[in-house]
This record gives sequence, structure tokens and C-alpha cells, in this order.
Amino acid sequence: MKPFDSSSAVSFGRHETFTLRFGWLTKGFKAWCEDSSIFEKDDATVVLGVGKNMVHAIRYWLIACQILKANKHTLISTELGKRLFDIEDGYDPYLEDDATIWLLHWLIASNAENATSFFWFFNLFHKPEFTQKELFEALQVFVHENISSRVASNTLKSDITLMLRTFEPTIDFKKTPIEEGLDSPLAILGLINEIGNSKYHESKRENRWNIPVVSFSYAILEVFKLFQLPNLPIEQLMNSDGFYAAPGAVYRLNEEGLLDRLEEMIAWLPGVFEIRETAGIHQLYKLKQIEPLDVLDKYYEESNESQLVEIKA
Repeated sequence: MKPFDSSSAVSFGRHETFTLRFGWLTKGFKAWCEDSSIFEKDDATVVLGVGKNMVHAIRYWLIACQILKANKHTLISTELGKRLFDIEDGYDPYLEDDATIWLLHWLIASNAENATSFFWFFNLFHKPEFTQKELFEALQVFVHENISSRVASNTLKSDITLMLRTFEPTIDFKKTPIEEGLDSPLAILGLINEIGNSKYHESKRENRWNIPVVSFSYAILEVFKLFQLPNLPIEQLMNSDGFYAAPGAVYRLNEEGLLDRLEEMIAWLPGVFEIRETAGIHQLYKLKQIEPLDVLDKYYEESNESQLVEIKA
């Protein structure tokens, strides 16, 4: 989780106009593990089997998804990257579990430093229905008012176009396996949709009962880890203050949906959280020490065990 800070790094247009694709994180992480300087080498196009611009795009998405992080002139792996994408021991290197895709969405939309437009849209843009032109103009205003460095209009337009392509499905999932299309894996989440054949798009707050408990729990725990507080107001988890990502906003949850997901998390992690009302304000209390990565271990290990039981049966 990387909060927005107008005085520090922001990032626009680094994706080379390519959306995140199935297989890119796996392919890129594997290549980096074998050669940590792969993205700077002339033969990267051969190793990765893509064009030069796509090499840059793969590198960008690995950073935006917080799988790798830039450290001066080198890239280093995050612990999350190792646990998810290690080819031998990773929990889900091939994105076979929807929970991983929901988690990647949180990692992008909470990354104000490396995916600024995505952070802005999911945390600060509140219109449920909009045109592409309205999105661009709103992002322009945000950049003008909050970012000192100049960002070209064409770069912002590119970010808006790319974001819609990233989240809006273009293929019929019932007829075509998504791996065979060019859609981003994030398109299966249903967080942004085109309204019929019109120029309007929608991104509405809903209950979203299908959000996996692990993806939601990871986001909640990241917020607690950032603030280092024993309790947080439900409102703070619902809406962003402009600097920090809020799980309710990022996952496009309405109030009922957020409370439902919190109750589900409390049941899944017994003894870790509880909701109390203090001075008329509902707050989520964290009762014991637990790290965001701990819930990934719990979920994927339980998932692997259940799969083994099914195989034996």
C-alpha cells in the first residue's frame, strides 16, 4: 500500500498503452528470477517472447502490482511476489484462483506511487456513471490541483483509455476462455462496465458478495498496518481521505456490502477482529497481531488442502 503524496513520486503513462495480460506477471517474474537485469537487456524480447514496448509494459505491471519494486537502479522482489509467483512454490503463479485477481486489483488501486490514475479513480472519483471525456477532465483537474510536475494531456488520456480497457470485458466469457482473448484478468471482476452500446460507463458501489474473504482481509490488514492503530472507524475503511486507499472504495462496496464483508472476515479470522460502537461511531478493533501475508498463508494452504482431499476422493 503506497499512499498518495503530492511531494513524492507519481506515475502516469508507464504502461506503454498495454493492459495487464494473463501470463505476463508469471512470465516476467520467472524471467527476473533467472536474471534480475533481464528488462534492461537487448535479448529481453527473445526471452519474454514479446515486442520491446511489451517488455517495458511487463516490467511496469510487475511494479504496479507490487510484485517487484524499484530500488534505485535495480529491481527487487517483494515478499508478496515470492509467495504468489514463485514458479516452484508460489501459491498461485498462473492466476487460477479469482482471489488472486481481486488481490491484484487492491495492490494496483492502493499504489498511488506507481499507478496514480488507478488510485485516483477508485479512491477519489465518485460518479457512478460517466463518459470517457468526463473521466479525463476530472483527472486533469486532480493533477492540476495536487501534482506540481506537469503531466501531458495525451498521457492522461492514455491512462483513462487504458484503465477502461483494463477493467471492461470485450469478449464473451461464456464462449471464449479469457486466456484466448486480449482482456486483462481484471476484466472478470465487473468493477467497470460499458452501459450497452452508449458512450457511458458505470462503476457502482454494490454489495459484491463475490469478493473473496482473503482479498478483502488482506486489504483491511494493510490499512491497519499503515496506521499502526488498534482500531479504525468503519467510515475510514469505507471512503478514502484522498491520501490512503480505502477497501470499501477500491472494491466498490456500498455500506451494506462493507459490513457484510467485515462480518465474513470476523468469522473467518476468529478472535482477530470485532466491531464495537464507541461514542456513536462504529469502529473495527484489531484484537491480536496478524500480518497481511498471514491471511494469504491461511487461505492458500487451506485451498491446497481441500484440493488434495478432492483428489483423494
